[in-house]
Amino acid sequence: MQFRQQALAKLQSPEELDLPVRLARPQGWLVLSVTLVAMAAASVWAVTGSVAATVDAQAILTHGQGSYLLQSPVSGQVTAVFAKEGERLPKNAPVLKVRTGDGDTVVRTVAAGRVTALAATIGQIVRTGADVAAVEKVAHASDPLYATVYVPAENAAALPADAPVDLTVASVPTQQYGVLRGHVVSVDRSAQSAQQIAGFLGDGQLGRQFTKDGRPVAVKVRLDRSATTKSGYRWSSADGPPFRLDSMTLAGASIRLADQRPVDWLLP
Repeated sequence: MQFRQQALAKLQSPEELDLPVRLARPQGWLVLSVTLVAMAAASVWAVTGSVAATVDAQAILTHGQGSYLLQSPVSGQVTAVFAKEGERLPKNAPVLKVRTGDGDTVVRTVAAGRVTALAATIGQIVRTGADVAAVEKVAHASDPLYATVYVPAENAAALPADAPVDLTVASVPTQQYGVLRGHVVSVDRSAQSAQQIAGFLGDGQLGRQFTKDGRPVAVKVRLDRSATTKSGYRWSSADGPPFRLDSMTLAGASIRLADQRPVDWLLP
């Protein structure tokens, strides 16, 4: 009986067909509009925008021709050392004297350069082929410095010509003087072994250090010059450090790759 009364009451009430139908709340329209605007902006940015990527790697400041290891041509005892570390010597200059059973032999420089390391001392016994000194190939103090960056081989193909490079120099406080500026000059497409790197830098330890994560590719970076800084090179700060830079100084490099459109990531 109760259900019958409810049904009769339902039939007696109007259907309210003349009232408007509310499809969505105003807040819902606002959310939908904002979503559509955001999607449109993202689509435009994906086509017209660009994203910069960088490759980070170890680097070292050198002169363009690198260094060489000076080796003893004979076995014997070192009786004299004529050169000093940091000294600049011409080609064929005496570096040390080795006494053998057949007489004395003077070990001389192969090319003009600066002595960066002496591995032999007076009284030391050396064998034929032993490394006795490392000489950097630089004829004049005014010869410009370069940076040699050892980039992982898988990233070498992506490096564009003349790419900008930021160098964090180990001997320069970055927070105070900023980073050193440069541009890529050339990329050696063949990966280098520890022995090849040691031969170029004149330091076996550096050869092992730069290859501890695999054989890298050498990238030559030209340092941007500046007539207004003490170092002679351009920095992210106005003046840079108040001293000149030395070769064989370690640094960290950040090489900027070519900008990419986000839409390219979605294309095959």
